[in-house]
Amino acid sequence: MTSKLTRQNKIKRILSTRIISNQEQILNILKNEGVSITQATLSRDFADLGVIRSFTSLGVQYILSSTDYGKEISKLVGLEILTIAHNENSIVLRTLAGRAQGVAHFIDRMNKKEILGTIAGDDTVLIIPDKASNIKKVLEILNNLISNNYNK
Repeated sequence: MTSKLTRQNKIKRILSTRIISNQEQILNILKNEGVSITQATLSRDFADLGVIRSFTSLGVQYILSSTDYGKEISKLVGLEILTIAHNENSIVLRTLAGRAQGVAHFIDRMNKKEILGTIAGDDTVLIIPDKASNIKKVLEILNNLISNNYNK
């Protein structure tokens, strides 16, 4: 079993058996189990596993989404994007009606350094790159998100 798979299995076990309200808690638990990773790696693992931050009766906590794997969510998000347009400074996505906020949330949670942030309406997402020279890289990320749906 690869170290990534082992680590992600530990994360799933921890989230299934404990109430975790912030990433620092899970980083400390993993460290006590001999797994030392950065917050960025944990965020990528959360995205892969479909971990979401939820408001429960016990307060905010991280939980596994009902689909269990973020890759399944990624496929759905890719299907929700209809068009991509850009200029020298920003990128605009058109989505299915009512899906822009979900798409923007997913893009934000990808934690790509090239993406400064998103703004979502009903069927439009504005993506602001960290710098204009990264427009091409962000377009690659988005096109990979869409094309993964046609290769599976």
